[in-house]
Amino acid sequence: MLTVNNLGYWYDQQANSLFENVNLSFAPGESYAIVGQSGTGKTTFLSLIAGLDKPKAGTIELDGKSIAKIGLTTYRQRHVAIVFQSYNLLTYMSPLENLMTAMSITRSSHQGDKKYAQSMLRQLGITDEQMTKNVQKLSGGQQQRVAIARTMCCDAEVVVADEPTGNLDEKNTAEVVRLFQKIAHEQGKCVIIVTHESEVAAACDHDYRLAHHLFTVER
Repeated sequence: MLTVNNLGYWYDQQANSLFENVNLSFAPGESYAIVGQSGTGKTTFLSLIAGLDKPKAGTIELDGKSIAKIGLTTYRQRHVAIVFQSYNLLTYMSPLENLMTAMSITRSSHQGDKKYAQSMLRQLGITDEQMTKNVQKLSGGQQQRVAIARTMCCDAEVVVADEPTGNLDEKNTAEVVRLFQKIAHEQGKCVIIVTHESEVAAACDHDYRLAHHLFTVER
């Protein structure tokens, strides 16, 4: 269980906070949408729960332990996987090499298991021929699938995604959302997606909206 307790964040002074006193819980095996207009702070919120930044107030806990005490570097390497809109793949590598490298860096229980990495890529529609090509030769939708497969190969309990469908067409968007649901429901991971797309939010199990410095639980 990932929980945020009285979370607050601001840049210059507290009077101009993006949000304050946020109390939310995120359970394993469930998917969550964080919805809000540009500039409301939803990406900042995601960076906090991903351990990329520190809150100005409050705490973030994983299974009752502060991620600050776990250590943000350890938390990012062992407990959270991030999917970016821009994919953030190693562009000089193939899809298979990207997965093998990620498993090594995060010390995954599948570290060094080439057959496992190949099976994950196949499950996400990446062919044997495509998985050995340079990732830049793949389409945007295929690159995003590789990025998602990378999270499936690691042992992270929490998967966070920042506008993961922003560069995709309607068909690929639906497929990517289906894959995130697969990760949540079949792998038992907690999946948190920041999005401005109502269709993506509707497909998630829960919908949290950020507006006027406050989070509201829609469902």
